[in-house]
Amino acid sequence: MTGRTEGVRMVAEASRASGQELLAAAGVLFPDGRGRVLVVRLPYDRRHPVAVPGGGWDPQDGSPRRTAVREIEEELGFTPRLGPLACLDWTLDDHRPPIAAHLYWAEPLTPEQAAAFTPDRAEVGGWAWLTPEQAGRALPPRLSRRVTACLRAPRAAGPLELEDGHPVGQVLDVLTPGPVPEYTGPAGLSELSPWWPPTADGPAAGDAPPLLDRDAYIAGLPRIRAKARTVFTDPEGRVLLVRLRPWDLPGGEVPHWTLPGGGVEADRELPRAAARREVREELGWSCEPGRLLALDWMPGRAADPDADSDTARLVYLFDGGTVGEELLSSIVLAPEELVEWRLCAPAEARELLAPAPWARTAAALAARNRPGGPAELVSGYPAG
Repeated sequence: MTGRTEGVRMVAEASRASGQELLAAAGVLFPDGRGRVLVVRLPYDRRHPVAVPGGGWDPQDGSPRRTAVREIEEELGFTPRLGPLACLDWTLDDHRPPIAAHLYWAEPLTPEQAAAFTPDRAEVGGWAWLTPEQAGRALPPRLSRRVTACLRAPRAAGPLELEDGHPVGQVLDVLTPGPVPEYTGPAGLSELSPWWPPTADGPAAGDAPPLLDRDAYIAGLPRIRAKARTVFTDPEGRVLLVRLRPWDLPGGEVPHWTLPGGGVEADRELPRAAARREVREELGWSCEPGRLLALDWMPGRAADPDADSDTARLVYLFDGGTVGEELLSSIVLAPEELVEWRLCAPAEARELLAPAPWARTAAALAARNRPGGPAELVSGYPAG
């Protein structure tokens, strides 16, 4: 094993040990012309059989948007026309890794399109159109909060930033947390929909395939990593960049400039908490992250052979606002991580940053000047 390969292996093992890996998933909200939303029955989940269409991210998916399209093609047999990202919900759970759950709007389906579904019966055992109130009761609580938030908020406010289904950040300006609907699960859905079979609780025990051990199933799911960075500017519009201490691994000795921030300790903190911690550790500042300006998905090599990492990454960019001379003069760099900081005009920042980090920084700066939620990006550029 070469020194570089051994080094990469040690970094990967350290990442797993430190809990920096998380899962990713994507679902789709299909509305109809009557204000209802599509839900499906999961024949393999007897505890929580009602869900919105979608599923887990695959390393060959170039983005969560691609995951959403692929899952609908596999589950329902047609290619959806996706609209904007409705929300990104980061959830923590004591019994599994955290999940970055993306939920997309789709163009409304006509009754004819819905009647032409060709579902994979192993994945979809039925479907129904539910009002927001009905969906809030039928979906399991965490998913119910997520979907209900998207249905209640103005479309122009999206994508919504959620934590465990609850609004955070600028979303609180347009959507206050509401009561959780009473969870009823699939009760009564067979009376509401001709496509929801009366046997909605699943096949008889003798016909059911053996269940995969839950821990083994979760252990086999692919992982991503996440970073939280903060955009600070001075009154002249210059961006605060920091330079990382050169790595010891071969190929890492070149100067590397970036926005303040770093990896999310995914098993113990949420992205906003990570941004707050990283700024405190790197700059010595105690400040609250502002608006979420951008969400940038960086594919791994399975989806993009030119990627610089095997592992896909999700980068949160928060607004740090405008900082003055007094705060800048108080910077105390983390000596084990950083060697210098600099205020850079956009042209200089573009020269110092790699293409994707500069593109996402430029997108975040542009997002400051418009209302609504964060920009959805892939490798720094608008998703689509």
